[in-house]
Amino acid sequence: MPPSSSPNIPFKPTHPLPHISSQTLLTFPTPQIILVTLNRPASLNCISTSQHHELASIWDWMDNEPGIRCGIITGAGEKAFCAGADLKEWNESNNTGKRRSQPRSGFGGISNRSRGKKPIIAAVDGLCLGGGFEMAINIDMVFASSSAVFGLPEVRIGVVALAGALPRLVRTVGRQRAMECALTGKQYPAEEMRAWGLVNEVVTGDYKGGNQGEKGREVQEGGEQYKGVVRRAIEVAEVIAGNSPDSVMISKYGIELGWAGIGVEDGSASVTQVMKDKGVDGGENMKEGVRAFVERRKAKWVDSKL
Repeated sequence: MPPSSSPNIPFKPTHPLPHISSQTLLTFPTPQIILVTLNRPASLNCISTSQHHELASIWDWMDNEPGIRCGIITGAGEKAFCAGADLKEWNESNNTGKRRSQPRSGFGGISNRSRGKKPIIAAVDGLCLGGGFEMAINIDMVFASSSAVFGLPEVRIGVVALAGALPRLVRTVGRQRAMECALTGKQYPAEEMRAWGLVNEVVTGDYKGGNQGEKGREVQEGGEQYKGVVRRAIEVAEVIAGNSPDSVMISKYGIELGWAGIGVEDGSASVTQVMKDKGVDGGENMKEGVRAFVERRKAKWVDSKL
């Protein structure tokens, strides 16, 4: 399915898609996965003010659409995933006094997304700088091409990374590495970010799929237009989409509590309570999963009502 700002949805959505401009492309590699492509390659996929709100509305739609189980974000072209904010727009706003705004969920609707129900994977190729890196720091999984470059160059142009990266970065990489990254504006290769724990996997540009066994072969046969890091992200999204949607969302919620600094006992108690309150404990998917295991067959999940 070729990218389109008005995509053909391979299922009947419960909720209408939000309005999007040509700055953002949507595709559906499978009926359960949405692929969001930042489509400003000539501007290194820098995100404009209007696009921030556009992206936030897409992630809200994903969370509320029962059939979608995982999202992926990537950038058009090979030069950049996202090089940050649109500095030309920023300069214009400085000169005119026109206020720029972001949604509560932050840069790209991701950098401060703290209660998103469904996972989002970043497929990073090329530059991932400034706000682009702030999104990656708060995203659920990051797969990067071997040519990807990460960094927070804000201090070099007299601004500050205010979209959530600074307090979150130290939790992942530690004080000294976070200080180095934020205070020097240095750029880092993908392999170094993997060693720091910010990237799940580094993927070669000619990657053609198959690392995830049967699921990977399904993507390879049905998605010849996808390659490299995007293909790998789709493979992993397929694995996630093949699991119980209730279990995925509750597990993500529990991890988010830890990310927010909630203690182990309080966090575990909260997860247990949510499972009871939402009917997940003893619910249809839990019963089906146990039954399928005992009967040695593949579980048939129903869409989550969470």
